[in-house]
Amino acid sequence: MKSAPYHRTLACVALVLGGAPCASAAGAGGWALERPVAQADGTMVQEPLEYVPLERAVRNWRLCILYPHIKDPYWLSVNYGMVEEARRLGVSFTLHEADGYPNRARQAEQIRACARSEADAIILGTVSFDGHTETVLDVAAQMPVIAVVNDIHPAGISAKAAVSWVEMGASAGRFLAERHPADTPPVRVAWFPGPYGAGWVGIIESGFHAAIAGSAVEIAGIYYGDTGRQDQILLVEQALEAHPGIDYIVGNGPSAEVAVSILRAQGLSDDIGIVSTYLSHAVFRGLQRGRILAAPTDFPVLQGRLGVEMAVRALQSELLVTEAGPSIVTVTPETVAEVGSLESLAPADFEAVFEFESTPVQGPAATD
Repeated sequence: MKSAPYHRTLACVALVLGGAPCASAAGAGGWALERPVAQADGTMVQEPLEYVPLERAVRNWRLCILYPHIKDPYWLSVNYGMVEEARRLGVSFTLHEADGYPNRARQAEQIRACARSEADAIILGTVSFDGHTETVLDVAAQMPVIAVVNDIHPAGISAKAAVSWVEMGASAGRFLAERHPADTPPVRVAWFPGPYGAGWVGIIESGFHAAIAGSAVEIAGIYYGDTGRQDQILLVEQALEAHPGIDYIVGNGPSAEVAVSILRAQGLSDDIGIVSTYLSHAVFRGLQRGRILAAPTDFPVLQGRLGVEMAVRALQSELLVTEAGPSIVTVTPETVAEVGSLESLAPADFEAVFEFESTPVQGPAATD
């Protein structure tokens, strides 16, 4: 069955807020998003939101963008989305990367450098949930700070373009729990959540653990580490040596990517299943070939677009939604052809863009 949230991204629909007509410059129509809404009992639920982005920025704003790194294809896809949205809206940006999640001090200095630059706003893909709180509060007095992808302490943050990483972890966990319910033989999993202490890792872990609770799924070992390929190769090899006979490798995109070739080299492809907690180019190919069993997609290209669009709205005092992200879809080999890679992955030939200068547009606000 086709995923309704995915196909809503292609439909021209009305914006939930205010019932505005769908007249967006962003292709066929609005974006299918979700936003957290507080309930009477104090809990938060994700509610659907059909979001119509701005037609055009009122001026060529300059954005300063910060990523944890750009060495895995996930952030390359976020970068692609930001380039496309900056081009569409008519704004410019400079991108900096911290070169890995352990480099909190380096990213803190990059935040301060953005504030000293000619930038009008900061878009922050943080390496730490609460490690930048004081720094963000300082710079937020000068300019909007928009969080993208990774969760962060809300102090000083104008808006968040992100999904529920609890649900990302839960999606992977549910896939396994449904295959191995409580009354079936136990299966053992090597778990690769990502860098210890990164904002999204603890959150994705909580969702995964909750989803497998009460099932036949057991965690044999937990392997934290940066999401660079070399780091994940070493971790996967360690897990296979420490836990012979495991049934699944489950974890971040690069761990799933490298597991495909490692298991093939060791003759274990038919013995150990692979589940990713998010989609990347290599994970997508693994799904197409049946080597990876499942991966939720949080549409990183669309998250990149939304981060830029929210930054422009904040600068123009038009920020209506302060936290939202795409609807999550779990992709399997059976559904990969239907879901495709639209708004999930950058084109195969896309190279990272660190400086983008908008082309001036003559006359009134342009449409695509």
